Order: sequence, then structure tokens, then C-alpha cells
Amino acid sequence: MGDRHDAIRLVIAIIDVSPFTNDAKVLLASGGAIRPADVIAFGLWFWALDRGGPAARATCAARPPAFVFPEMKSGGHVAPDWSPQFVDYFHFAFATATAFGPTDVSATRPWTKLMMMSEEAISLVVARLVVARAVNILK
Repeated sequence: MGDRHDAIRLVIAIIDVSPFTNDAKVLLASGGAIRPADVIAFGLWFWALDRGGPAARATCAARPPAFVFPEMKSGGHVAPDWSPQFVDYFHFAFATATAFGPTDVSATRPWTKLMMMSEEAISLVVARLVVARAVNILK
């Protein structure tokens, strides 16, 4: 619980330019804690929202996909009843946050494109703010 509050204080301190810390190592470690939280949160959102969520996908009551995974297009490499699992959405969230752009998964709905844009923007802003503040401390 304390780690989450530390991460929140870090983001607020960076935006307010208040001295959260004058130790670049602490700042970079805190920034490093924000990234996995971002990836996990978006992975969970993608997994929970795509095709009505995991329960709908498991009961075959799923809606059309909001994300098209490569496995959906290449039936010869996976089982005919293949369905994306959490790890697929988690990998997609990690790749989106890392590449700051589309990956091998296609977003087919406007809300998915907006979510991807949000994740990319958050990842980019946090990375730039943490690095800029760390460089400022080191000078």
C-alpha cells in the first residue's frame, strides 16, 4: 500500500516541481515502479473489456473482438478454438507502452484506439518527466 502512495506522491511532485527527492536513484526506482503498474492496469482493462470480458468469452457469448490478435488470423499455428488469455492482453499492454504505438495486435473499435492512445501518452509523459527530473538532479 505504501508503494502505491509513494508512486502517486512521485507523480504529483514531478508535476508540481516540488522536491519529492534529491536522489536520482530513488527517483528512477520510483519511476520504475510506475511503469509496471501502468502496464498491469491497461492489460487488465483490455482483458476485462474486450468482447464483453473473460466470462463472455468463456461462455461463447462474446461480442465481436475489439482487438484482433495475430493468432486469430493464422489458424494453422493455434487450436481452432483459440481465445486470448490475460497474458495476451498483458503482452499487448507492455508492447504498446514500450513502442508508444501499434503492435502486432489491431485495435478495431474507437474506444480501443483511445485506450491505446491514453496508455502511450501516459508512458511517454511519465518516462520523460522521470528522466528529465533525474538529469536535473544529477547536474
